[in-house]
Amino acid sequence: MTKVMKKKETPLMKQYNTIKAKYPDALLLFRVGDFYETFGEDAIKCANILDIVLTKRANGSEKDKELAGFPHHSLNTYLPKLVKAGLRVAICDQLEDPKTAKGIVKRGVTELVTPGVALNDEVLNAKKNNFLMAIHHQDKLFGAALLDLSTGEFLVFEGSQVELKKIIQSYQPSEIITQKRTVYPFIENKNIFQLEDWAFQRDYALDKLLTHFQTNSLKGFGLDDSSLGVIAAGVIFAYLDDTHHFDLKHLTRLQRIDLSQYVWMDPFTIRNLELVQPAHPKGVSLLDILNQTTTAMGGRLLNHWMVTILKDRKLIENRLAFVEYLLKKDALRDEIRNQLKQLSDVERFAAKISTAKISPKQLMQLADSLKIIAEIQSTCIQHINTILAHFFSSDTELAQIADFIYKQLSEDPPHLITRGNVIRKGVSSELDRLREIQYSGKDFLDKMRDREIEKTGIPSIKIAFNNVFGYYIEVRNTHKDKVPSDWIRKQTLVNAERYITEELKTYEQQILGAEERILAIETQLFQDLIEKLIAKINTIQQNAQQIAFLDVVSTFAEIAFRFQYQKPSLNDGFDLDIRNGRHPVIEQFLDPGTEYVPNDVLINKTDQQILMITGPNMSGKSALLRQTALIVILAQLGCYVPADSASIGIVDRIFTRVGASDNISSGESTFMVEMNETASILNNISERSLILLDEIGRGTSTYDGISIAWAIAEFLHNHPTRPKTLFATHYHELNEMAATMERIKNFNISVKELKNKVLFVRKLVAGGSEHSFGIHVARMAGMPQSVVIRSEEILKVLEKSHQSESMNDRTKQLSDQNMQLSFFQLDDPILEAIRDDLINTDINTLTPVEALMKLNEIKKKIGN
Repeated sequence: MTKVMKKKETPLMKQYNTIKAKYPDALLLFRVGDFYETFGEDAIKCANILDIVLTKRANGSEKDKELAGFPHHSLNTYLPKLVKAGLRVAICDQLEDPKTAKGIVKRGVTELVTPGVALNDEVLNAKKNNFLMAIHHQDKLFGAALLDLSTGEFLVFEGSQVELKKIIQSYQPSEIITQKRTVYPFIENKNIFQLEDWAFQRDYALDKLLTHFQTNSLKGFGLDDSSLGVIAAGVIFAYLDDTHHFDLKHLTRLQRIDLSQYVWMDPFTIRNLELVQPAHPKGVSLLDILNQTTTAMGGRLLNHWMVTILKDRKLIENRLAFVEYLLKKDALRDEIRNQLKQLSDVERFAAKISTAKISPKQLMQLADSLKIIAEIQSTCIQHINTILAHFFSSDTELAQIADFIYKQLSEDPPHLITRGNVIRKGVSSELDRLREIQYSGKDFLDKMRDREIEKTGIPSIKIAFNNVFGYYIEVRNTHKDKVPSDWIRKQTLVNAERYITEELKTYEQQILGAEERILAIETQLFQDLIEKLIAKINTIQQNAQQIAFLDVVSTFAEIAFRFQYQKPSLNDGFDLDIRNGRHPVIEQFLDPGTEYVPNDVLINKTDQQILMITGPNMSGKSALLRQTALIVILAQLGCYVPADSASIGIVDRIFTRVGASDNISSGESTFMVEMNETASILNNISERSLILLDEIGRGTSTYDGISIAWAIAEFLHNHPTRPKTLFATHYHELNEMAATMERIKNFNISVKELKNKVLFVRKLVAGGSEHSFGIHVARMAGMPQSVVIRSEEILKVLEKSHQSESMNDRTKQLSDQNMQLSFFQLDDPILEAIRDDLINTDINTLTPVEALMKLNEIKKKIGN
């Protein structure tokens, strides 16, 4: 029997397999020469995602392995596609020069790029944060930490599961880190990575945080009593170590998320009101309308504000004061916004400095931006004794940082340092000398030739270069007796001799090594520049945050000017008084020439606590509920509102029950979802709550639904907090509640009936609606005429017998009188004649042939 010899691994594949074993969960980009290669399953994934060629190579194993790769200089093109596909990507580089390496080149993973720690501009969304999240829990208490590595924002939270779900929904982390063998069913994020237990230790976390921030305690961050949040923050650092992110000097602050400072909105409410995400792929959120910021920093800040609505009146009024001032100063607002448009992403550039990811071109863009920020500050400070002047300091440090960069970099530095011409002339005499050699070689050689001619008296000296001998001096034989003794003969020709001198040899070494030496010097000088700028990161970040604030409030002013929004009035009372309010999203998408129908909403705790709103579908009940909440949110965001006026007693909680969809995956029906959401509202209301209820009880039978809706309205009316409530319903029976409950008031969205047609006026008026016009809406929707007519007949029977008969009697009446022969109740004379003919026919006396003949007659009458 012949033995099959097993092939040995090549040294390269042995090295690859060793490194791959350390990163089994990552796609390994393995640097081989000028390419990044992938093998096996990684190659298959890589080829599919990047749409590149998949091939095979003989690598010394029993079977050939799949191979796919791309040039190393294309990394920034292909890496974003891999990360966006949700992959963790380990970048394995050559750690030594292949020219000087003995044996196989030493390689190692220099960076592990994952969705949560990506720094590539093509991966990141300019106007959204890219958060990495870590979670830890003990019993029913949860701790979480959020880090945006691209900006340095570092947040810590501790609270309940419901609060954690809100944090996840609000901040939309790109990746979540959890403990091994721990599962959180309520987390829908697909990019979850698990770390070992050692990373979830308080001592480890405390040591990491205190060392990084160079403090003796965490009291200054408000985290001395947040054990689980601190552990989660430590997990973030463990993950950064694991992914080879060690340059973290831009992490200068650690902030605690205190949800008690902001308006509470549960996940249902944030979803239902479409604050940051539309309910449908082609929909539009409130954020889409507001996000007209001119900088990436402003866009990210607005995103943050949208999920942290203020309830501190002083903070809100401070924002409104900025908006009011900029709204009144059109020329100033235009000037500032035009300056803001010229800014690069200063905040992310600061992070790139810390992580050594910034390119020379980006550093120059940062300098230009810092100079513009200094000009913006100067513009604001010139408005003496105004809110703008007090907001910005007269510090000149930004201009000094910009000038320092200008003095170091060339006027037009490249994106890649390897392209050269990065450092300005005059910074390094050695660099200038090498450039002189590189770019003025002919002049240098001409000067040398002239000197040697004068010194030797040889009139026809020639200095040239070839690839074999390098640089040489050529002298014709007629003058070789004049050659100095210190010249060294290199080559003998028929008519001439070629020589080399020490000076020419030195020059040759210089010019041949000039490019490599220039790159080394420029690289070192650029790194030195980065090191000096690291000390200024905190200053740059603080100014970036000021600019982001100015961008958002100037955007609010611009929106107020463009859409005719008005300044809201906030107070510590409990009333809500909106005059001619409009829906901020819907009004932007009306047909040209169509005006939005505004409405008044007045709610108080004394005589109009609950507005019971009836009206047909499509009349605008849901839009009215949403617009009321959105106006309150805009006001407490610090923005002007789409209304003639709005007087708002500060709201601390907003609850909505607007629409529901089946949660089949968790076994919950529409009605169960509805009841869960409603129960959450009833168990968490406060005296400053705003509650919006739309069609409560519609997910079950009519009488069950009416009973539940009635009981809920009664509960809210009698609750000691008397929460402000808008209650939209189809159940007209609920209008009867106003007769016995003094704080429930009936309203309806008015309609006009014109010749079996319904005209939606969309105006909220006092009084209940008599009926729902549902059949009219069915007709407008294109329902078959027979179904519409039958619906009207059934409605008449139900209305006539509603008070006098039981449900069984009504059902029998409908079946006996209306269902039989209903095919012929179409007001058609031909069909009526057929009906009469059939009624007068005695089928007991018909023979089979006569029955067929009768059927044939009927077919002829209807044209068949």
